[in-house]
Amino acid sequence: MADKVRADHKIILGVIERGSYVLDLGCGDGELLSLLQDKKGVRGQGTDIREEAIYDCVARGLSVFHSDIESGLSGYPDKSFDYVILNQSLQETRNSERVIYEALRVGKKVIIGFPNFAYLRARCQLFFKGISPVTASLPYTWYNTPNVHFLSIKDFMKFCGARDIKIIKPYFLWRGKKIYLLPNLFAHIGIFVLEK
Repeated sequence: MADKVRADHKIILGVIERGSYVLDLGCGDGELLSLLQDKKGVRGQGTDIREEAIYDCVARGLSVFHSDIESGLSGYPDKSFDYVILNQSLQETRNSERVIYEALRVGKKVIIGFPNFAYLRARCQLFFKGISPVTASLPYTWYNTPNVHFLSIKDFMKFCGARDIKIIKPYFLWRGKKIYLLPNLFAHIGIFVLEK
């Protein structure tokens, strides 16, 4: 696998079985979905609300819909996908709980990846400098961020536990490598494989 593949994409490539049927919610320019098709032979669909992202996906030859994941996935039957992916898009949704439940309804398994707001570097910027954190995983300033929720790994695990959402496997990344020690403090990205 080429080194230029993003670390979070490598994790997801490792999770998804060859030939799976995948829905990528908030697929952006389609980079991950394209990788999954090339490397794992998945059949997939993407959705994104941004028009320019749709053009990028079409240019890659991907099946993609221009839609808002907040409005629900009512057009999809229960468990119609092997995997539903929300990678770096959950924190941009207003009603994240509803989006997660809908993803769990239409997918046999759900993969969610998000930037960890409790990451040490973010904490230090907030505590010592008194400014909104800007890190590799939170690259926006307060006035131009698409993020509406700033959750931590601990927040997300507590959310899943309170709703009986089963975490099949968590992955924690720091500088492109998996870590296992104190992930809420040291990981800048959390990736979770879930089922209900």
